[in-house]
Amino acid sequence: MTDDARADRMELPRPDVTPAEAESILQSRYGLHGTITELGSQQDRNYRINTGDGSYVLKICHMAYDTLELEAQNAAIRYLTSKEGTPRVPRVMSSTDGQDIIAVTVREQTFKVRLLGYLEGEGLTHRKYLPKASVAALGALCARLAQALADFNHSGLDRSLQWDLRRAGPVAVQLLSAITDSAARDRIAKSMVLAVRRIQPLAPSLRVQPVHHDVTGDNVVCRIDAQGRPIPDGVIDFGDVIRGWLVGDLAVTCASLLHQADGDPFYILPAVKAYHEIYPLTDEELKALWPLIVARAVILVASSEQQISIDPENDYVRDNLELERQIFDTAMSVSFELMEAAIFDAVGADMTPVDMSGWHALLPEIDLANIAYLDLGVQSPHFAAGNWLNAEMDWRLLARAANEAGIAATRYGEYRLSRAVLRGARQPSTYALHTDICLPGGNSVAAPFSGRIDCKNHHLVLIGDGINLHLDGLDLSVEDGAEVEQGQIIGTVSGEASSLGGLRIQFCTVPALEPPLFAAPQEAAAWSVLCPSPAGLLGPGASAPEPETEELFSRRQAHLAKPQKNYYEVPPQIERGWKEHMFDVEGRAYLDMVNNVTILGHGHPRLAEAIGEQWLKLNTNSRFHYAALGEFCERLAALAPDGLDRVFLVNSGSEANDLAIRLAEAHTGARNMLCLLEAYHGWSVASDAVSTSIADNPQALATRPDWVHAITSPNTYRGEFRGPDSAGDYLTAMAPVLQSIDAGGQGLAGFIAESVYGNAGGIALPDGYLSEVYAQVRARGGVCIADEVQVGYGRLGHHFWGFEQQGVVPDIITIAKGMGNGHPLGAVITTQAIAGSLEKEGYFFSSSGGSPVSCVAGMTVLDVMVDEKLQDNARDVGDHLKSRLAALIDKHPIAGAVHGMGLYLGLEFVRDRTTLEPATQETAAICNRLLELGVIMQPTGDHLNVLKIKPPLCLTTESADFFADMLEKVLSEGW
Repeated sequence: MTDDARADRMELPRPDVTPAEAESILQSRYGLHGTITELGSQQDRNYRINTGDGSYVLKICHMAYDTLELEAQNAAIRYLTSKEGTPRVPRVMSSTDGQDIIAVTVREQTFKVRLLGYLEGEGLTHRKYLPKASVAALGALCARLAQALADFNHSGLDRSLQWDLRRAGPVAVQLLSAITDSAARDRIAKSMVLAVRRIQPLAPSLRVQPVHHDVTGDNVVCRIDAQGRPIPDGVIDFGDVIRGWLVGDLAVTCASLLHQADGDPFYILPAVKAYHEIYPLTDEELKALWPLIVARAVILVASSEQQISIDPENDYVRDNLELERQIFDTAMSVSFELMEAAIFDAVGADMTPVDMSGWHALLPEIDLANIAYLDLGVQSPHFAAGNWLNAEMDWRLLARAANEAGIAATRYGEYRLSRAVLRGARQPSTYALHTDICLPGGNSVAAPFSGRIDCKNHHLVLIGDGINLHLDGLDLSVEDGAEVEQGQIIGTVSGEASSLGGLRIQFCTVPALEPPLFAAPQEAAAWSVLCPSPAGLLGPGASAPEPETEELFSRRQAHLAKPQKNYYEVPPQIERGWKEHMFDVEGRAYLDMVNNVTILGHGHPRLAEAIGEQWLKLNTNSRFHYAALGEFCERLAALAPDGLDRVFLVNSGSEANDLAIRLAEAHTGARNMLCLLEAYHGWSVASDAVSTSIADNPQALATRPDWVHAITSPNTYRGEFRGPDSAGDYLTAMAPVLQSIDAGGQGLAGFIAESVYGNAGGIALPDGYLSEVYAQVRARGGVCIADEVQVGYGRLGHHFWGFEQQGVVPDIITIAKGMGNGHPLGAVITTQAIAGSLEKEGYFFSSSGGSPVSCVAGMTVLDVMVDEKLQDNARDVGDHLKSRLAALIDKHPIAGAVHGMGLYLGLEFVRDRTTLEPATQETAAICNRLLELGVIMQPTGDHLNVLKIKPPLCLTTESADFFADMLEKVLSEGW
């Protein structure tokens, strides 16, 4: 095809064939009858027909498309079908007279028609978000397809196609005339010029082979994996198959991903890595990839603009145009050099580093060994109580270090805590690409290499051969524009010798680029190529050590006993907390919505100070006499209902529940315990025995000892009986269990249950349920244990204790978790009579439960809760958050119900609101997506389909709204 013919074809609208006419073609030429649906296309007219026995796609194109081209498409499909291990492809269907391609005349216009089998599966384009696994799978599919086509040959592959990136420049020129907005046209044209300039020198080295050239979200179909993620495994629409650049095929795929990238061009890198692992690219191809992506973005936008002008009723093109503009904007948001470095890093290819070995000293009057390097990272001892949130804190710390040491400097490559952003959906730019040195003014600064001086607004750039040195804080001693020799003095540090000055140092290999001072962690490797460390000039101390997250996790996995699990498959390395926020070693702040242990919030200075002071005084065991023990027990007893005034101090919830069961047995002389299904009470022998949650122990229902009697869980949302008035039905269901215990003649020791169904997500028990169960248990001589470990201690906001919501008073209360704000502390509160029963069996002792430090920790927590009104905050912020979560139910079918109160809430996800089929896979994927957006969340419940929302009680309304906003984003965009 000539360029003129291609240009003419580019201006064609879709064939004018109505659904009724398409139906007639299908009946008369293919013998098919069924339901007709139009499918989108840019220049073809496509219809899907569902016959009941199968589905097919009728493809109608203009006669301008050469039959040889269409034959090549069919041949490629058949070729792939004949090979093992290739992606799924549609079948080529013949007409009733045995033809693969037929000519059909409609209203005196003739078209070429083909029929393909409809390939079942979900596409990707409609999804606003794709997880990394899906992005990587698309790159892998593109590689497998290209690898399979490498040996395919057909004369119809050698054609002139507007999408062929080898002709991107001339095609763009032809298309740009359709764009009426001159500013947009000029920007698009300039972008193409920049891309072509980088492609041209590489073009002779780029491999040419048969390629699909349109492996995009529109043209793939997916299977859904076990985590609910779409994994592309089939390819449709071979309309662009050509003999073209191999790397151009990948460029088309990567460009298509940019509309789902949310403005982040690095989003494509998993696809590039996956492709390269299957079908390795050469260095020249890796260098050409991003310019080709830009070229593809230009062609997409320009082509759609032209097609809309020709075919204004084409909704398919109109809808795609906005996505293509996003692709173009994202493609042009970064430099070619940065993306080249990122691509090389993604595939593990090396780029030539800057050699500083022969350079002259930058600070010739300074002994580099005297520079004190300041730790400003996440684990720095200089940070506490949120002081890093002060915008001037880094400079203050640097000045203080310089005053003490004479010269101090910050470190290149350090993830700065001060750059962390609270409640941020994106990773902030925390990675330092520069070094600041605080030193006496007047120190000479020399040119480390020969170059030209460029100075604007006191910012100096020494422009060398392939490297620029950026300096701030310098009094220049040479003229702007001067050529300087290596070692020549170019200025002095600003300020008097008696005062401290500041010198900022940064290198950059890209001419005319004003580099950023910080990079986001996912961009750090690429930026560190463009802006290398000054360690070669200042010594190794100038670079901060890289985090060893993966190595540390491997060591953890190698030595930590396997039953001890971790959150997330690839967990962030969390090393600091502050209030309701946690920070990883890269300076990413996460909103902690799951940590009910730290009831006051993380890093509370008052608690740290109190515990530190007590450690310096005394820490021993409770058999010694010291003031804190009696004071703390007195305060706990005062919080409990009248009559519950005896306290046992322990170190965990498991120990507390274990002791409570032992107390029940000692007091009653019986062994049988009544508990609820779907419950969790701990991991000690006794507390595990009454834990029936199959999420925590898949064998729970089959391994309970014979003294444990589990009754139907009163789950008012998905249980056997539903609604707040279901207490009577659940009590009736309990009757046979009690009758069996009675018949055994061994008596009943007690009943243990969470007062609010915490392990199921904070579900309130049906009205009156506990009062009746307690009555029946007590009638049999048993005692009633309220497990308040998760739900009590002010977390519910409206009540201090969970049992208050049911209007009952237990015989034993167990507490732990938040009462120590992370310090190992638990307690059992009971009556004098029950406590005395244990003494008949001997004395009780817990090594650390009632230690001086533990008691001080517990009292400080109570003081802070009162002083900071945390229970009131749990009520007010919790009610607000619950209303935000409830609003999601009206918009998103997967959101089934909101449970709980205060800051113990649960959002339950279901696949069907009638059957209540649990959305287990989806819930796990939602938690993973929330982590990407800066929120820590985990599932709970027997089906692991409930978000367990139990943050520190200091949670602010702003943070609650951020959580709700991010959850809304996930449910709207996907996971």
